[in-house]
Amino acid sequence: MIVATGIELRAGARLLLEDASFRIDAGDRIGLVGRNGAGKTTLTKVLAGEGQPAAGTVTRTGAVGYLPQDPRTGDLEILARDRILSARGLDEIVRRRAAAEQRMGSEDEAVREKAMRQYARVETEFEAAGGYAAESEAAAIASALGLEDRVLAQPLGTLSGGQRRRVELSRILFSGNETLLLDEPTNHLDADSVVWLREYLRGYKGGLIVISHDVEMLEAVVNKVYHLDANRSALDVYNMGWKTYLQQRETDERRRKRELANAQKKASALLAQADKMRAKATKATAAQNMAKRAERLLAGVEGERVHDKVAKLRFPKPASCGKTPLRASGLSRSYGSLEVFTDVDLAIDRGSKVVVLGLNGAGKTTLLRMLAGVDAPDTGEVEPGHGLKLGYYAQEHENLDVDRSVLQNMKSAAPQLGETDVRKVLGSFLFSGDDVDKPAGVLSGGEKTRLSLAMLVVSAANVLLLDEPTNNLDPASRAEILGALATYEGAVVLVTHDEGAVDALEPERILLLPDGVEDLWGPDYKDLIALA
Repeated sequence: MIVATGIELRAGARLLLEDASFRIDAGDRIGLVGRNGAGKTTLTKVLAGEGQPAAGTVTRTGAVGYLPQDPRTGDLEILARDRILSARGLDEIVRRRAAAEQRMGSEDEAVREKAMRQYARVETEFEAAGGYAAESEAAAIASALGLEDRVLAQPLGTLSGGQRRRVELSRILFSGNETLLLDEPTNHLDADSVVWLREYLRGYKGGLIVISHDVEMLEAVVNKVYHLDANRSALDVYNMGWKTYLQQRETDERRRKRELANAQKKASALLAQADKMRAKATKATAAQNMAKRAERLLAGVEGERVHDKVAKLRFPKPASCGKTPLRASGLSRSYGSLEVFTDVDLAIDRGSKVVVLGLNGAGKTTLLRMLAGVDAPDTGEVEPGHGLKLGYYAQEHENLDVDRSVLQNMKSAAPQLGETDVRKVLGSFLFSGDDVDKPAGVLSGGEKTRLSLAMLVVSAANVLLLDEPTNNLDPASRAEILGALATYEGAVVLVTHDEGAVDALEPERILLLPDGVEDLWGPDYKDLIALA
């Protein structure tokens, strides 16, 4: 289905992958793993035909469905249902049928009769394309991913980022493509949808590559693992499931340590003997040969696996502020006749910790965008208090200027810092050398997350608005941000599906949307985190 030969990938001057050859066949369910920035997203883009390798070729047979980390669709006026149906070309037929149906109600008899003939032709075309069964299948997939009928009837522009992503995932699963390339497909899914998706992918008969930090997803679905080793610019192929892969990696690590220790022991003995023999001129050649043999011994074994670097994240001491640096009153938002939430009041006191809960589409992201000043409410107002310094982490990384470089984005977030200091902070977030000159638009989801967090760190904010900050992060990077949350002294308003993030934050209060009800945090609310 997909054959890759001699693939080389680069990010600017940095080599990500060298001379990799592999294939994806029907029945292959491959987990593509590696640290953030190793090149997983870049590789899937190349396999999908949305990017070109620096060297090598990719041959595709059959249709490929690709879900990027941040899917975008150009036409935000299209209905969500039509977007899903467009995967099989049914959206245009449905629109023509609806238009003919509308004209059938005309008072003009000629218009009415013409519309009836058009409707009959379109209906025949729809049935020939398997339209009714396809509509039912699309609706079932969308429902399983948490998209209600009312959401499917809305234009994409009225949906939250999480809802739009689920529309794109529904579209790809509905497409019937022979190969699926899914980059973090569980982002923005509630617990029930994640369980359904695991079962769906476990039974998928085509070829599949999935990038995911959801260990349960990898355990349930994959029968092969491709590991992108950022330290060696290599792709290691394991023809085994996830648990066996982890055991094999551990076994390989022990073997490497043993072989390296034995080689070092023998090489040390040879070098010691060579040093003794060098004192005698007659044995100088033999000593030189022994030293060369020691070098060959060490060159012939693999070293211990170099552990992946992890960004060191600690939020600085927040700027001083008044007792209540941020307050909102009477906030509401509607899209046409659809009411998202109304009359929401919220007071963020200095150092307070608040979690916003609600089902997908309840307006959590919309509320944070209002508090950040990105969107204006339909009613009500957001009032900054004395000394407010706001830091906003957007789940879709809208705070990044994708046309500007990593360095330029950081400079805009911290104009008070000199370039040396900015580069020092970027280095602690694993952006060094030519990486800082890359446009933000070419970064992977994990790299965008690191850049957004770096911009928060230099902001000295005293109120953080965090929208799904642990999405796209590998386990080690996720542990870093949870540690930073646990020690941050400023106020935090958090939206997340990650129970670990809530545990780290130790919130005092919750705000439940769409009703706008505030309550003290309690263990009973924890069950709502993964479902929200």
